[in-house]
Formats: sequence, C-alpha cells, structure tokens
Amino acid sequence: MTQYEDTRYEAVRSRDARFDGEFFFAVRTTGIYCRPSCPAVTPKRDNVRFYRTAAAAQGSGFRACRRCRPDAVPGSAEWDARADTVGRAMRLIADGVVDREGVPGLAARLGYSARQVQRQLTAEVGAGPVALARAQRAHTARILLQTTALPVTEIAFASGFASVRQFNDTVRAVYATTPSGLRATAPARDRAWRRAGAPAAGIPLRLAHRGPYQAGPVFDLLRSEAVPGIEEVTGPPGRRTYRRTLRLPHGTGTAAVDERPRAGAPRTGGWLDARLHLTDLRDLTTSVRRLRRLFDLDADPYAVDERLGADPRLAPLVAARPGLRSPGTADPEELAVRALTGRAGAERLVRRYGKRLDAPDGTLTHLFPEPAALAAGEDGTLGALAAALADGTVRLDPGADREESARALLALPGLDAAATAVIRTRALGDPDVAPPGEDAPDTWRPWRSYAVRHLRTDRDRRDAPPGPDAAP
Repeated sequence: MTQYEDTRYEAVRSRDARFDGEFFFAVRTTGIYCRPSCPAVTPKRDNVRFYRTAAAAQGSGFRACRRCRPDAVPGSAEWDARADTVGRAMRLIADGVVDREGVPGLAARLGYSARQVQRQLTAEVGAGPVALARAQRAHTARILLQTTALPVTEIAFASGFASVRQFNDTVRAVYATTPSGLRATAPARDRAWRRAGAPAAGIPLRLAHRGPYQAGPVFDLLRSEAVPGIEEVTGPPGRRTYRRTLRLPHGTGTAAVDERPRAGAPRTGGWLDARLHLTDLRDLTTSVRRLRRLFDLDADPYAVDERLGADPRLAPLVAARPGLRSPGTADPEELAVRALTGRAGAERLVRRYGKRLDAPDGTLTHLFPEPAALAAGEDGTLGALAAALADGTVRLDPGADREESARALLALPGLDAAATAVIRTRALGDPDVAPPGEDAPDTWRPWRSYAVRHLRTDRDRRDAPPGPDAAP
C-alpha cells in the first residue's frame, strides 16, 4: 500500500469533496466505482482500487454508483493546467474531437502518431482516447435520457454512438441498467423538466464545481463585456442570468447560465444552473465543455487559495473572496478578436459581419463573425490576426501548445504583449499568466492568472460607484 494511495483512502474515509474528479475509487466486492465524497458506507481498504479517470474504472469492469453519480463531477483541474501532450489531449477529448475526427484526428492535432497518443494516455490516466471518449458519450446519453423526452434511438446517435447496439451495451456496462431503466431513475427535478416539454424548455444542466465559487465577480465581468446581439446579462446582482449564442461543430445554440450558485450536499461543492438550446444534439458535449471553460468550473480553488493566501499582499483578498475564478471563453477565436477591438469594436463587427440566427432568441440574434469573414473585410492588426486564425498560423483550440500560440501571436504586426496575455489567459485557459505592468512574482506560480484576477476584482470594487449595481 503506497503512501499516495494511503492519502487517497483517507480522502475517501473523510468523504472529501476536494478530490471529486481528481480521482475515483472502486470497490472490488460490489463492482461499483464512486467519487471520493460518496456518502455510502466506507469500504475496507483491501477492497478499494483507485483510478485517475472514470474511463479507467469502467475499463476495469466497474459500474458507476447511482447514488453519487461519479460521471457528473467537475473535471480534474490538472488537465486544464497542464501544458504537456497529455493535458492537451484530455482537453481535446473533452471538446469532442475523438467523436468528430477519431483518434487519427486527435493525434494529428497533437503532432504525434495514434500509437504514441494511446501509449501516453494509458500510462498517465489508465485509459486510451477511445475509452475516454466512450465514458464521455455515456455521460451525455444519461443527461439526454433523464432530461429530455427524445426517443432512445435519437439519443443514441446524438450522444455520438455509432449504433444503437453500441449505445445499449455501453449504458448497461456503465450504469448496470438499460437506457429505459436509466431514464426511469432520473431525479425528480429532471423528470419535471422532461414533462415540461424539452426541447422547448431547453436541456437543463447542473454545471458542477468543487469548493466555493464567487459567481458575482464572474457575472460582473461578463456584464461589462457583453456584446449586444450575441450576449446579454439580465436580472439584479445576485440573481442574474448570462445568455449567449454558440457556434458549434454541427450547428448553433444558445446557452443561459444563472448566477446564483447552488449548494450540494454537506462538504461537497455545488453547481450553476444552465439551459441549452441546440440545433443539433450532437453538440451537447462540446457546448457543455465550452461553458465550463468560460466559467472556469474545473478549477481547484483549494490549491489556488492555499498558495495565494500565503502571500501577505493577497491574503486579505483571498479571505474576502475564496474560490475566485479566472474566467475563460466559450469561443477562443472570438475572444482573441475582442481582445483587440474591445466591446464597442466587437459590436461593430457583429453588425457588419455576424451571421444571423435562423431563429433569434430574444435579444440574441447573431453569431460572432468567423475569422475568414473578418480576414476578407478588415485590414491592419485585426485583419492579420483574423487571417492567422483562419489559416491555422495561430491555434487557440483546446489542444493548442500555449507557448507556440503565444509566439505566433507576438509575431503578428501590431499585436502587443498585453493583448497576448489576455488571449493566453482567457482563450488558452493558462492559469499562470503575468500581464505586463502587473507585479506578479514567481511565488504566485502556478496561479498568477488567479492572483491578477484578485487584484483587478479588488480594484474594480474600490473604483465602482456607490449604488445597487456596485460590485460586491
């Protein structure tokens, strides 16, 4: 029994939600795998096996616990933070690349052979790309089965399965029941949504997070940046809703996320309520992943706060806002353009080049223009950036190498270090960026992006005018 496994077992014994999604444990005598905070009876140590991913547990023949729903935990913060091949691969798989392009497409994006990618992932996380994608498809299928009234056959293909038989076999293997049986076990809240008439009501989601979540500063930032036509923030502080349009691989969509965090069971994290309207349900996995990046829901606030809270300058800010997040983006290429143009310039681009939705959703009427359209119509730094995004000279997708992308950005005429830092922080999700002009010492590594967000949030609070809309 290794010391590392001893630590994990203690987390299971104490039902420590800080480790939900960071690893999973399985019980040999029951054939079930769980999240560390599972409220079931603590198993004997000799009967416990540990896995880095749900896919690895499933690959060893274990079924998902119906009580703690281990497939619904936040993703591991490690994969978003890591800049190596495995971290990039995990981000691409989460974005649905294997479902859309297969393992060869994943390998090509990473610059390795399919065999090398298989070997590295299996060594690091205990499962290859096919198994990881299969686990993700199973989770998507459960959401659709339990929150929509769609026929089972339609759900099978919407979830990314190649056949109904493959879908049925996977559901039985992962959840130990049939698709109809899984639908029947839906929580009361999801059954109510289903009866309400989805998809008219949208697909309801619980976007889980670990630890505390400071929603107010995130929604303050989104409100200050919202571009009419593609985004809006409505409602009073504390009860706001953020809505935006999404360009997705198979179609388009609109998303709504509520500000008020919901508390989970004692000692766990919580979630943000969200709704999705999609023109093609195959985009569910990708759209969820993009919302999670936008709201930084896979972060590990315990690790961030422990490091930054030890600094005298940051300690009072961390104490005042535990769990402050560093927001990302739902569309990296859009974010890069907006880093240059600002809000007013982005609104001009939407009016001039944005594609109208086939069915507008209230004030949401357009998609942000694609880089190719901007490259054809704009010149200067903006035109150069758009052209580089369109032809792949600059990559900002989840599998991009952050260092290479930063170098490519800085090589563009007129694009400075400040704009590159914004793009690296938010479009590439880099947790350790020190923008020029900010005093961000190495002692804040690897969380300098979060330290800067603390400083700017505090600065915004002090500069805000008094009144009901002042930042908390």
